[in-house]
Amino acid sequence: MFCCLRNCFDGLGFAATQTPKRERHPIALDTTHMGSEVVIVKNGLRICGSGGALANAPLVQSKSYFEVKIQQGGIWGIGLAKRDTDLNVAVGGKDSESWAFNSDGIIRHNEQERHKLIFQNPIQEGDVIGVSYDHIELNFYLNGESMNARIFLGVKGLIYPVLYVDDGAILDLIPENFIHTPPAGFEKIMLEQSLL
Repeated sequence: MFCCLRNCFDGLGFAATQTPKRERHPIALDTTHMGSEVVIVKNGLRICGSGGALANAPLVQSKSYFEVKIQQGGIWGIGLAKRDTDLNVAVGGKDSESWAFNSDGIIRHNEQERHKLIFQNPIQEGDVIGVSYDHIELNFYLNGESMNARIFLGVKGLIYPVLYVDDGAILDLIPENFIHTPPAGFEKIMLEQSLL
């Protein structure tokens, strides 16, 4: 009777051992810059609840790329924003400080439709949205394929990745070890370092 259980526990022992703590990635969602109804878990890489959250690092290098995995459907938005954006909304691009591709297929900025994407198959759980930005243009990718929706930004100042969720949506930020190959020349988000 206990032979099956013995195999499960074989070699594990019951000595009190400390489990290794997962190292927090330097790029994560920022708990000091998130909506009041947002929950951030999984070492700062998963967002749920209602509202938005900025990443903890701006896009400072010339060509930045990050990915977001749709863990659970609902209302969501993925894009870029300045620190002053309203993070207590579920749809990105509602103000002049944010640019976001939303779950309804619309890329918004300043509450205006900048681009409407039509998909043969709706975006669903498990899909990965890639975001590239080169300080001139913002591009989105679905499972490694370009959505052909270039948005030209004339942004001055620091800009951050932003994720929005509502209605049960759960998103995972993927700041490195990407699922899909980034576009040529684009790299993971790098932390700004002072040379002084």
